[in-house]
Amino acid sequence: MELIKLNSVSKHFVMGQELIKAVDEIDLQISKNEYVAFIGPSGSGKSSIMNILGCLDTPSSGQYFLNTQDVSGMTQNQLAEIRNKEIGFIFQNFNLLPRATALQNVIQPLIYRGLGLKARKEAAIAVLERVGLGDRMQHLPSELSGGQRQRVAIARALVTRPSILLADEPTGNLDSQTTRDIMRLFDELYDEGQTIIVVTHENDIAAHCRRIIRLLDGRIAEDQPSGRAAVTH
Repeated sequence: MELIKLNSVSKHFVMGQELIKAVDEIDLQISKNEYVAFIGPSGSGKSSIMNILGCLDTPSSGQYFLNTQDVSGMTQNQLAEIRNKEIGFIFQNFNLLPRATALQNVIQPLIYRGLGLKARKEAAIAVLERVGLGDRMQHLPSELSGGQRQRVAIARALVTRPSILLADEPTGNLDSQTTRDIMRLFDELYDEGQTIIVVTHENDIAAHCRRIIRLLDGRIAEDQPSGRAAVTH
């Protein structure tokens, strides 16, 4: 089932006298339960396409359908609601609240869902246990390793049961062993049916995904399977 559809989506910026085509007339479809990497050099359009897919920005032109809803012309308030409902974000720098425990960080996105405190806490505990942090729930981010902090960020992204897990350079600040651990967790989440989109500049990270979309100068230069076996859900 189609989850994402882009019809001739562009994002242009004016710098001085120059028009910068960060995203240039992209057509794209991503189905539910796909595991997709966007890869490309600096300036290829990765950040711009991530911001559009994550409803952090709107296209200059074209249409973006997310779960059949046209989100292209939505207001900032409408986009914020879509982000909270549909998208779980994982960032390179974790973006955790420094004075909040792991449990409090994961509970935070549920505050806007109208759930009672007990239901929020139970949901947060469940996802923290799912990512292997059942014994670290009361720790502050400063008391956790980089890999543990990224697991908290993944739990926070998962707790709202999003349609898309959107990871921006998710292993950029991690050592090689921790990177392998985090990518193994992504593999497990994909096997369980989660749609995952990874934005990266690293070929070995992209190779974990099942579909690789290479960007160059704001366009799709290549879109093909990674060679890893896909899972049928």
